[in-house]
Amino acid sequence: MSDIIHLLPDSVANQIAAGEVVQRPASVVKELMENAIDAGATSIEVILKDAGRTLIQVVDNGKGMSETDARMAFERHATSKISSAADLFAIRTMGFRGEALASIAAIAQVELRTRRKEDDLGTCIVVSGSKVESQTPVQCAAGSAFFVKNLFFNVPARRKFLKSNETELRHILNEFIRIAVVYSELQMKISNNDSELYDLTPTNRRQRIAHIFGAKTNNFSRQLLPVNADTSLAKISGFVSTPETALRNANQYFFVNDRYMRHPYFHKAVMQSFENLIAKDVSPNYFLYFDVDPATIDVNIHPTKTEIKFENETAIWSIIAAVVKEALGKSNAAPSIEFDQEGAIPIPVFDRQHAPQQPKVSINPSYNPFQNSSHPPMNWEKLYQDFEKPDSEKDTLRESYDIPSSINFDTPATEFNSYLLYKGRYIITGGKSGLMLIDKQRAHIRVLFEHYMEQLARHAGMSQQLLFPEILEFNAADAVALESMLKPLQYVGFDIALFGKNTFSVNGIPSGVEGKSILTVIEEILDSITHKDSSIKTSLDERIALSLAKASAINASQSMTDEEMNHLTGKLFTCSNPNITPDGKPVVVILSNEEIERRF
Repeated sequence: MSDIIHLLPDSVANQIAAGEVVQRPASVVKELMENAIDAGATSIEVILKDAGRTLIQVVDNGKGMSETDARMAFERHATSKISSAADLFAIRTMGFRGEALASIAAIAQVELRTRRKEDDLGTCIVVSGSKVESQTPVQCAAGSAFFVKNLFFNVPARRKFLKSNETELRHILNEFIRIAVVYSELQMKISNNDSELYDLTPTNRRQRIAHIFGAKTNNFSRQLLPVNADTSLAKISGFVSTPETALRNANQYFFVNDRYMRHPYFHKAVMQSFENLIAKDVSPNYFLYFDVDPATIDVNIHPTKTEIKFENETAIWSIIAAVVKEALGKSNAAPSIEFDQEGAIPIPVFDRQHAPQQPKVSINPSYNPFQNSSHPPMNWEKLYQDFEKPDSEKDTLRESYDIPSSINFDTPATEFNSYLLYKGRYIITGGKSGLMLIDKQRAHIRVLFEHYMEQLARHAGMSQQLLFPEILEFNAADAVALESMLKPLQYVGFDIALFGKNTFSVNGIPSGVEGKSILTVIEEILDSITHKDSSIKTSLDERIALSLAKASAINASQSMTDEEMNHLTGKLFTCSNPNITPDGKPVVVILSNEEIERRF
């Protein structure tokens, strides 16, 4: 019997590695931009066709590569940053994986044009499916220009599972922004299908953040509070927003050694600092940069290196909470302690020339506090006299209590009003099986959700035209997301048209949204699409319907008449699932007759 174990060809091994490194076009943009930064580039331009499906072009003015280096860069495990295993724990550069270009070339057609400043001619190398097709001298600008064409051309299964162009472009913009807000001193541009999305000039971090995220807000830069701390464990800098500017879809970024990371534990430290300063349904913007010793972190616990393990997480957590609270306190964002001066005891200024005198207390040694004290007689017998009276006399005692004579304790429960409102939020009503408590706001959300889902299915949303259209401006990422949702938004009653670059005109809104902030409603919808956990398997229609339902539902404290409670309850129990909201929160709680009797 022949042997069955054999080595995979390099092309196949590279395709397997590409599955880890290159998940979508955004992964390619990230890797090539990081390589450009490591090459010392001061200008980076990203040019896309069809959101990266057809072409990803990244051009930089870095130091470029020689003819030999250009060829070696496409080999697996080729790197200029690591010589030994110990170097893994002292890395401060971006691209160090040593397999990115090899992985990209394994599933795309790649052309590289590169030249060093000291060379007269550069080199052009063409690689397709891990196979080097040509390498020739070429006249080109100093730096490197990568052309990545037809991504996943030889892996049709991977290409088939790419999302829509709008979704893929949104992921690319997210990666672009994560790099842009760190390297604010660099010139950065990105365009898609000849439409410019960002053109960022060199500036400081505060202005770069304001340029990217301040499209919808005036004076966004002034809303950022500086955060600074220099400790032996970590140096922390950056910005947090003021509590009054907290948003539903807040922009929240952590960076460690100039690399983006996700860290739920540190996020809790920031949120705890804002406790009791913001509403529960909003969050603050924050952009926090950590500078730590690379030996105290592990960046290799996740393939995309966005999750990082810290050696001193607990201590750094305390530092984050302290510096954020300090930033809020310095800006008077946190409540300060004020002492009431009225009626305060005057405290004299200390005089060193005159020593203070010992206070003197006079005591009467013959004073007796129990002398001449009188106590009323205690007649304990009267306290027990009522227990010995006949029942006819006991009945007269009920007259002294405020029990309305109109209430008949023998009246059946069905003769009472069918609905009661407890604490302004919960509808209480009786049923055959017991007492039913209904959260009226969640009930309304469930009813509206199914109403909007029906409109989306039938494409039959009714629009209420605005007398004066409202013009809304968004950043590039949100504008791309909103443009992809114009058709389903039209089905639920929105009339929104593209008005200009990243600007939209709202001409009509769904019925039930009157009186609400249109910007807030649309931001809630965008938040459900762009900021929610991608592991939640809900459709675009469901997220739009739920966001609209939450925006249009009655407030928890809003009063209701008996007729309104009756109507809402009737609508609720015609829903497909009246017991829970679309996002899994309970709507109805039933106290069974047996449980009630057991409690009594």
